[in-house]
Order: sequence, then C-alpha cells, then structure tokens
Amino acid sequence: MGLFSKLRGEIIDVIEWLDSSDDTIVYRFQRQGNEIKTGAQLTVRESQVAVFINEGKVADVFPPGRYELTTNNLPILTTLNAWKHGFNSPFKAEVYFVNTKRFTNQKWGTPNVFYIRDADFGRVSLRAFGTYTMKVADPVKFIQEVAGTSGNFTTDEIKSELRSLIVTQFIDAVGESKIPLLDMAQNYKDISDFCQKKLGEEFLEYGIEITKFLVSSISLPEKLQEKLDEGTGMNMLGDMNRYSQMKSADAMATAAGNPGMGGGMEGMMGMAMMQQMMNQNQMMQNNQKSTQQMAPPPPPVVQYYISVNGQQQGPFNTEQLQQMVAQGQLTKQTYVWKQGMTGWKTAGEVAEIASLFGGTPPPPPPPPAM
Repeated sequence: MGLFSKLRGEIIDVIEWLDSSDDTIVYRFQRQGNEIKTGAQLTVRESQVAVFINEGKVADVFPPGRYELTTNNLPILTTLNAWKHGFNSPFKAEVYFVNTKRFTNQKWGTPNVFYIRDADFGRVSLRAFGTYTMKVADPVKFIQEVAGTSGNFTTDEIKSELRSLIVTQFIDAVGESKIPLLDMAQNYKDISDFCQKKLGEEFLEYGIEITKFLVSSISLPEKLQEKLDEGTGMNMLGDMNRYSQMKSADAMATAAGNPGMGGGMEGMMGMAMMQQMMNQNQMMQNNQKSTQQMAPPPPPVVQYYISVNGQQQGPFNTEQLQQMVAQGQLTKQTYVWKQGMTGWKTAGEVAEIASLFGGTPPPPPPPPAM
C-alpha cells in the first residue's frame, strides 16, 4: 500500500507553464520521467499552445483553455496507442508549450558594407540596421523545423538565422527599388514595407510570421557624407544670394511704380546690375582662393551704403563707388554710411570718398554758337 501511494504521488496531476521570461519561444514540460495520469488537468494560457508528442510524432495540439485529459480530447494519442474508450491508465507523452506572443524590438543589421550602383554617385558602399517583430504562426511546423527536442528554445537561438535572411532580402530589395541614394531617407517606410513582404514567405517556412519590419538607418560612407554636407551648405548660400537678388528686384519695382522717382530709376537698375556682377566676380574669386592651400586671408574691404531717392543701396566697395562717380550716379551730395559712422553724411564730407571726386573732369563746355 505504501508503494502504491508513492507511485500515485509521482503521477502528474497538473500540466501548465508559467512563463517568466521575455525570450522563451518553446518550453518542454519537465516530467523527469513521470507519467501523465488520465484525467490530469492541462492549463494553456493566452498566447500559448500545448503540443503533445508521442514517441517522436506530433499528436494532439491544444489552444488556450483548461482541459481534463481523457480519451475524448486526446484523439490522436488514443489512436496511436490503440486505447479503448474509457482508458484510465497512466500514459507517457512529451508536452511542449509554444509561446505565440509577439517578440518585439528584434535587432537586425548588415555585418559588413554592401554595394549599390547609384545613378548620381556610381558604385557606393552602405550600411543599414533596424528592428523587426515576429511571432510563431504555426507551432507544429516551428517545433518540427526549428526547435526540435530543445527543452527551452529562446529567440537568441534563431536570431542569427533570421538576421541572415533579413540582410539578404534587404540588399535585394534596395537594389530592386531603384530609389536614388539621396532619396532613401525619405523612403524608409516604402523600403520597410517592401522588405516585409519579401520576408513573409521565407519566415513562414519556419512557422514564423514577421508582423513588422523597420529600417532605422541607411548610412553612407563618411567621405561621401562630408561631400554631401558641403554641397548642402553651398546650396544654402545660393538660396541666400537668390533672396538678396529678389529683394533688390522688389525695390526697383517699387521705384518704377512711383512717378516721382523716375530720375533715379536708371541709376538704381545700374547699381543693382553692377552689384550682382561684382558679387558673382567675388564668388568666383573666393572659389579660386578656396582651392589654394595655406592661402593668406584677404585684407578687410571697406564698404559703404548709399541713399538714392530715400532708398538704401549697397554695400559697395571703393572700386564700385569710383565707377558710380564716373557714371554720375554718386555725387558729393549723395548721403553715405559705413559701419562705425554715427550717422549718414554726404559723400563730400567723408574724406575717403571725397578723394574719389578729385580726378573727375568737369562737365564739357557747351558747343559754340552757330
């Protein structure tokens, strides 16, 4: 009687799995060789599936719920073992619990650079990384194809295999997309969706569903990135120059609409054109200087603003002012100002500008009377 009580105590009455981990996909119920008694209680929690295996063959599968194990709900085991209806003896079977929840924030990345051919930059090396979310969609296939008889199968054990699949499909997807290199950052979602679609079928071969795939970054070679940053800076400078030209054009349009300013209109247009030409000249000179190594900094240039018909123009350097004096656009009575002056003064009051008028010939005499 004592022996019978001992054996009865070793028979398992409750079969369940309380998962306390974040990464376990498959857990084999630890029986330590004990048998399962007919009528034992099986508890399968939400996001779990219980799979019974008899002598290496998949038998019965149980979704979430609470079950009393009898021949009525173990049809495959009953058939495999030729149990008669009402069979009430202990039996042996391996019980695997499969976690069907979503495993989020799984990392992926290219271990080495990969190459694409871009229409603008030719052959370019890239790196990429991101995350994905997966879940077991077919517990039986996952056990058969991946987990096998492992008693505790985690995400780490399949991560390397899935990462290789992802990298291969990602590189193919980037090549097939034909997205220009400079447009990739704004098309991460399209690339992600395309990759997820391509990976779906391959993941299902393992019994896994990929529910989300994200591209977090596609990085360029450091030298190419530096060149692109330089180009962006030059574009910004170009936008500033275009803005200055637009404001000058607006000022001339305002002057043209005012009849009282007609006398100064031609002068303003001439000065605007002259300023634009000088600015272009200066930009070309600056570009040439930037190519010279160890070039000394240019000497400071004194620049003045002038007032024509109440409109501020400039700044102009001494060479520009000399041309304006020669063309009659700048006189001793023209108001001028530069940084450091307390207020506007006439050109004749500023010694540096007054000297420009010394070599200017007087107006020609009138022709002799006929």
